[in-house]
Amino acid sequence: MDPLTDLLDGVRARTAAFCQAVLEPPWGLRIADGAALAFATVLRGHAWVVPDDGEPRRLEVGDVAVVKGPDHYTVADSPGTVPDIVVHEGNRLAAVDGTDLTAALRLGPRTSGRTPDGSAVLASGTYQVTSDVTGKLLDALPPVLVVPAAEVQGPVMRLLLEEVDRDGPGQQVVLDRLLDIALVATLRAWFARSEAGAPGWYGAFNDPVAGPALRALHDDPAHPWTVASLAAHVGCSRAALARRFTAAVGETPMAYLTAWRIALAADLLRSTDRTIESIAREVGYSNAFALSVAFKRLRGLSPKQFRDRPRAVASTG
Repeated sequence: MDPLTDLLDGVRARTAAFCQAVLEPPWGLRIADGAALAFATVLRGHAWVVPDDGEPRRLEVGDVAVVKGPDHYTVADSPGTVPDIVVHEGNRLAAVDGTDLTAALRLGPRTSGRTPDGSAVLASGTYQVTSDVTGKLLDALPPVLVVPAAEVQGPVMRLLLEEVDRDGPGQQVVLDRLLDIALVATLRAWFARSEAGAPGWYGAFNDPVAGPALRALHDDPAHPWTVASLAAHVGCSRAALARRFTAAVGETPMAYLTAWRIALAADLLRSTDRTIESIAREVGYSNAFALSVAFKRLRGLSPKQFRDRPRAVASTG
């Protein structure tokens, strides 16, 4: 495993809310679905992504935008256009006064609009992310990122857009898988750009020392790793490992491992009813007490307190 693979696990589409909108200027959509991550591309015309706080970003045909939530934002034909449609979770559409427009605007499978031949077509997918593990990925992204068409176009994008109009058996599974691949391709293209400032854990994957160490920690976080055993696994001295890993990743190997174990434990606490003792052993601690000490040091509350808090409060990434 590599860090990006693990961090994306909590973002997998699983019943993705993927759709396309056919639009005619002036048009404006208020995105109020609270999704942690959204993916959008222009199929015809152009669009502007307008955060409430931040600079508007223009999308041309084939460009891909990834928007980090859960804050609401606007997508429109112009930065100054006032939205007249509100998009809620599950692609439910409403007028600004709350009137449900979902059925009235339906043009076909996963396609909405007032006319089928509008001059702008926007395809989008949203992810309702609840994983602590994925928080490390979200923290590495700006509120809005745009990757030009030339850097992300490929077979997966074409397949994804072809599948939107179909409505056959297994269609949701096909869309889920294609959306996952399209997101990975977009994030790879983004992190390859100099402006992205790729996080240390991403760039370190190709380092001959830090890369194998990262893979080992992700492959088996419960192993009783020490700097010495990790260095032996990689095939270098403890000093060389500590120096190269810290320089590449931005933190020491053991600090990275602790944060990774606590993120895994947080997801298990939230998504299962397993005992804290069993979770502790799965993520690499000898008992519940040892996990509790580490968890409270990093998160400021005990595993039990974390589990008992409402999900919206506990989801800190």
